[in-house]
Amino acid sequence: MGTAQTPAALRVAFAGTPEFAAQALQALLDAGYPVPLVLTQPDRPAGRGMKLSPSPVKQLALARGLEVDQPEKLRTEEQRARLAACAPDVLVVAAYGLILPPAVLALPRLGCINIHASLLPRWRGAAPIHRAIEAGDTETGITIMQMDEGLDTGAMLLRRALPIQPTDSTASLHDRLAVLGGECIVEALAALQRGALVAVPQPEAGVTYAAKIGRAEAAIDWRRPALELERAMRAFDPFPGAAAVLRDTVVKCWSGKVVPGVGEPGTVLAVDAEGITVACGRDALRCTVLQRPGSKRLPAGEFVRGFPVSVGERFDMPG
Repeated sequence: MGTAQTPAALRVAFAGTPEFAAQALQALLDAGYPVPLVLTQPDRPAGRGMKLSPSPVKQLALARGLEVDQPEKLRTEEQRARLAACAPDVLVVAAYGLILPPAVLALPRLGCINIHASLLPRWRGAAPIHRAIEAGDTETGITIMQMDEGLDTGAMLLRRALPIQPTDSTASLHDRLAVLGGECIVEALAALQRGALVAVPQPEAGVTYAAKIGRAEAAIDWRRPALELERAMRAFDPFPGAAAVLRDTVVKCWSGKVVPGVGEPGTVLAVDAEGITVACGRDALRCTVLQRPGSKRLPAGEFVRGFPVSVGERFDMPG
C-alpha cells in the first residue's frame, strides 16, 4: 500500500469531534506524525448557558497549534478546499459526525482510515459502545477500517479485542476504548508505512447495527426483565440516563443489581441502605445509585434520606 517511509514523512490529516477522537489525535501527535489539518464539527451550543463550545478535538488541535477547519458538510469543492490543499497521504477519521462523500474518500493518496469502537462487523453505526453493553456482550474492541461509501462496511486493517466488565457503563468502556483506539491507529499507520497492512473484507455473517441513542429509550419499562434493565442503565450512562417517575418526579437510575423478587412491575418491594428494590417483568432490580432533578447522583441510602420512598409505591414510565 505504498513505499516505506519514516513516521515524519507520512502526512496525516485528521477528522474527529468528541473526546474519543481527541484521544486518537493525541496518540498520533505523540507518535510524531505531522498533522497538517484537523477537521471537526462546527462549534455547538452546550452547557446551561448554551454558549457555543468547541469540540474536544478542536480544543486539542488549537492547543497544539494545528490548523483547524469546521465545514458544515464536505459536499462541495469549496468545503473540501482546505483538505485538498494540505495534500495528506492519509485521512484518519474517528467519530467525526459527517458522512464522507466519494470525492473525500478518493482525496488522500492512501485513502481514509476509520477508528471504529467495535469488533466489526458487529455494531456498525452510531452507538457501538452503548449497544454492546445493552446487548450483554462480553467483549468489544477497536477495528481500524479502510473507509468506503457504505456504513462501516470497509475492509478491516486491524482489530483488537477488549473485555466488557460486568460493571462497565458506556462512560467507563468509552474511556478504555479511546485509549485502545489511539494505540491501534498508531500501530496501523506504522504497518501501513512498512507495507505490512493487510485489508481483510468484513464477513457477511454477524452484521449488527448500532442505532443512534434516542431520549425515548431512557424511559424504564418495568415490564422488561430486570437483567435487561440493568444493562440499559449502564448503557445509558452518561447519556441519556435511564429514568422513571415516582410521585410526579423524574428519577434517574444509574446502576442496579438483579435480585429475586415478584410483584406488579414498577412496585417498590424493599427499601434499605443498599438500594430500592423494584419489581420487574422477570426478577427485580435493586437500584443502587439514583438522582432527582437539581441534585447529584447519590447512593440509594443517601437518596432516600432526601426523597423518602416507601414499600408499595409504584414507579411509572416518563410520559
